[in-house]
Amino acid sequence: MIKHSYTAVVERNVTFTDELVTEPYEVAWAHEARVFVRALDLVGQIEATAEISPDGLFWIPEGSPPVKLEQPGVLSFPVREFGHWLRVMLKIKGPAPSARVIVYLTLKE
Repeated sequence: MIKHSYTAVVERNVTFTDELVTEPYEVAWAHEARVFVRALDLVGQIEATAEISPDGLFWIPEGSPPVKLEQPGVLSFPVREFGHWLRVMLKIKGPAPSARVIVYLTLKE
């Protein structure tokens, strides 16, 4: 049996200077997910975490420690046992911080 997979681009070329929370994505059919954040431009340090929700309205941290990126490039982390909804929280720190990012969710059945 072939597993189904899907890649969702949840943010594209978005610039932020404090926090960025992606649009919620319904993932109930998937057994595993991986987040990719590509920083096209980056001044400061990005911390990325996942948030989970039973209904897409009320959110809590997924529980894994933040993944950090300090220069333009890509960061990635897995998310398991996430329930029905998933979104990504990005925070940027540093003097005059700014980042332009693309955020992907890759999902597998």
